[in-house]
Amino acid sequence: MTAQIIDGKAFAGDLRAKVAAMVPAFRAKAGRAPGLAVVLVGEDPASQVYVRNKHKMTIEAGMESFEHRLPADTSQDALIALVHQLNADPSVDGILVQLPLPRQIDESAVLAAIDPDKDVDGFHVVNVGRLSTGMAGYVPCTPLGCVMLLKDRLGDLSGKDAVVIGRSNIVGKPMAQLLLAENCTVTVAHSRTANLPEVVRRADIVVAAVGRPEMVKGDWIKPGAIVIDVGINRVPGAGPGKTKLVGDVDFAEAVEVAGAITPVPGGVGPMTIAVLLRNTLVAAHRLAGVPYEKGAI
Repeated sequence: MTAQIIDGKAFAGDLRAKVAAMVPAFRAKAGRAPGLAVVLVGEDPASQVYVRNKHKMTIEAGMESFEHRLPADTSQDALIALVHQLNADPSVDGILVQLPLPRQIDESAVLAAIDPDKDVDGFHVVNVGRLSTGMAGYVPCTPLGCVMLLKDRLGDLSGKDAVVIGRSNIVGKPMAQLLLAENCTVTVAHSRTANLPEVVRRADIVVAAVGRPEMVKGDWIKPGAIVIDVGINRVPGAGPGKTKLVGDVDFAEAVEVAGAITPVPGGVGPMTIAVLLRNTLVAAHRLAGVPYEKGAI
């Protein structure tokens, strides 16, 4: 068996196109475009690339992009003051503070300062609580993108046995909550789970988000299972000084066993920004009181 490749890049492109197609109607009713504010503190190279891509795709979708780039020595008080300013700005529907933050800043305090109704990253404890209790709120972009890919592949997820490897607040925990909401039977495993290969081997759906390069081997995978690889790890490549990106799953092995699998790169990664734009559009409709067809995005 050779697995089908789940093309996250193509799916994300379609989702961004759907968002862009809905922006003109919102603009006509609200008198403005949806607005996303992104705050970057410091000069982390990976974060800079990510923020640049967010800005580009926000503009391409016809939305307003507000960038705030602050020096690495910015104080926590100054950053929180900016967040409060964005909370009060009616042109801003979504606020994203790029993580990680410099050492002198408490990330939890900054995330707590964001208005939950503008928290399009879904990290505020209010949105975490809404997700866990089944209320409407904002869900972290990466796990929501994973569920979209799964439903596109499988349709109804009810009754599926799902294993999530990883327990982070950003991916693992919300991923488990989303799968529970889809009526899956969910196991949250991690690097210290006893007999981890056996736990993974029973799953119809495997979501790997543990942050260890190629940890999940092919013989861990149940034949025909759907594998969603959230990992992005840079490892030595061919030749001196060369590197390459790999996931948390040994792709070369797993592709021979799984029914379908996301590659790295080109799988889950592109979904994150696409879902961020989707969340911002939803936030704009809610904040402006503009109705939209449920399920349209």
